[in-house]
Amino acid sequence: MSRTPRVVSLVPSLTEAVAVTVPGTLVGATDWCTHPAELDVVRIRGTKNPDVDRIIGLAPDLVIANEEENRAPDLAALRDAGLDVLVTEIRDLPGALRELERVLTACGAPSRPRWLDEAAAAWDGLESPARRLRAAIPVWRRPWMVLGRDTFAGDLLARLGVDNVYADHADRYPRLAADELRTADIDLAVLPDEPYRFTRDDGPELFPVPAALVSGRHLTWYGPSLARAPEVLGAALRAALR
Repeated sequence: MSRTPRVVSLVPSLTEAVAVTVPGTLVGATDWCTHPAELDVVRIRGTKNPDVDRIIGLAPDLVIANEEENRAPDLAALRDAGLDVLVTEIRDLPGALRELERVLTACGAPSRPRWLDEAAAAWDGLESPARRLRAAIPVWRRPWMVLGRDTFAGDLLARLGVDNVYADHADRYPRLAADELRTADIDLAVLPDEPYRFTRDDGPELFPVPAALVSGRHLTWYGPSLARAPEVLGAALRAALR
């Protein structure tokens, strides 16, 4: 019988995907890896400041990371220590589904998990929206930052009929002045609760258009939450437009 691989995850959504698919595989994860709630592993600080020495001390067979969430110098340090590092690149839904299958296979999953098929089916089953909306999607405040080009979250929203007005910006996460956002030609502002925790009292007041407060986990995480994401995000968008 082959030994269960020892895996450290530096990405919250990948942590959840591995934990529910190949239980017992993870030995380390970041402090931001909050799902599943019962996950009991060594914590190795954050995605941007992992404790490299502690990760090395765990002697994992594999470290899973993401080119956007994790810093290249940290990944280089892990490789220099002789660790195998798998780096994902996810810019849209099809890419997420492919990369998830690659990660899970590398972590010892014997087959494609049912939740991954359910996620693909949920998004494939969407009806064409009756109306397309132009939106700004802030992800931070002080300074204001929005989704720009080639983002996973932007692709999900586009599939739900919400077009990012900054999708053609040169930067993936442009920093904008508040006045520019306030006067943008948009129908809707989409405000997730992570990484910045936008609330009814923090963010919507800037915009003269409706603001949809959405689950950041369902908008930005690529993992089991993808199966319910169309339903959860769609409900939040509809509520904002009532």
